[in-house]
Amino acid sequence: MRPIRILVDTLADDGLLNAQMGNAREIISRLDPDNFHVSTFMLGRPDQRIAQRENTRLIQLPERRQTVRILSEFLLGAHDVLFYLKASPASKWYLSLRKKWRDRRVVVGTIESQCNLRNLDDFAPDALRLWEQTILRCDHLYSNSPYVQQSLSKEYGLNSEVIPTGADTRFFSPCWEKPRNSRPQVLFVGSLRLRKQPEMVLEAARRFPEADFRIVGEGPLGKKLLARAAHDKLKNVTLTGALGAEKLREEYRRADVFFFPSSFEGSPKVIVEAAACGLAVICRACYSPETVLHGVTGFQVNSDDELYSCLHLLLTGPNLRVKMGRAARELSRKFDWDVITRKWEETFFELAQREKLRRAS
Repeated sequence: MRPIRILVDTLADDGLLNAQMGNAREIISRLDPDNFHVSTFMLGRPDQRIAQRENTRLIQLPERRQTVRILSEFLLGAHDVLFYLKASPASKWYLSLRKKWRDRRVVVGTIESQCNLRNLDDFAPDALRLWEQTILRCDHLYSNSPYVQQSLSKEYGLNSEVIPTGADTRFFSPCWEKPRNSRPQVLFVGSLRLRKQPEMVLEAARRFPEADFRIVGEGPLGKKLLARAAHDKLKNVTLTGALGAEKLREEYRRADVFFFPSSFEGSPKVIVEAAACGLAVICRACYSPETVLHGVTGFQVNSDDELYSCLHLLLTGPNLRVKMGRAARELSRKFDWDVITRKWEETFFELAQREKLRRAS
């Protein structure tokens, strides 16, 4: 049987911090090369795992007119499945041309956040329209959690299957032998924007001066957070900016608690990465993260007051932190990228077989 040919709409460049592109690279690097031929795009130096993968074609994009090059690959490329379609002008043109082109290849889109995007102040109307005109028009949609699946159905009446977001649990792993911190270390990782609520980390730092708080990420609220920390004389707060994988792993391993007050999520990868590094996680219950078992690997909370109450429990309970951290590490193995990629492989086989039968009928 010839390999299934998949065109992945992402950049294979090494070190890109975009979460979706990172997820796509993790999947590509693990797809069985005997069963899957993969084509994908690049601008600069590619991820070496992908560059060295057999049965892989890297498509160099020009500095200018990238939309034209991508669109031509969508229309003329020798692939069976177009995977991880992005909300882009090339995708919009391709989907509008499919009928005229008599294109019968399978287009797969992923939904990785809750779908009431019109309620976000920092999500531009033009971006929302493009997302609706591209991702939501794919042949098959896959949500990364049951909550996202329900959100998609509620907002747009669309069905989807569920395949979770993963983490590399071999890379993101605990350092159980690390010396105990003299002061508890609390970590937040995420983009610095309203929906992630990083300002609550500063409030936590004010309430718990006996602990140190580290904020990893960048975004439009960065300067405001720095100014507030200086104004409130919060000497126990450090903003690191965005970090690459190696330094991010160091942050996870150094920390004692992962504090994630974000209120608008799907299945955040940082929660799994933190758990894989042996951290108890505090997050919101509103998006029902499967990757946190309440009272076992951390806490899912329903209010701001509960966020701070659970943080107090962990800051004052070193044995509880260790117990939950070890349970979190064990749970994270269910979301390892190797496990998740096998689910994608099964999905691609099923879609290819379904399309084969459709054409034969």
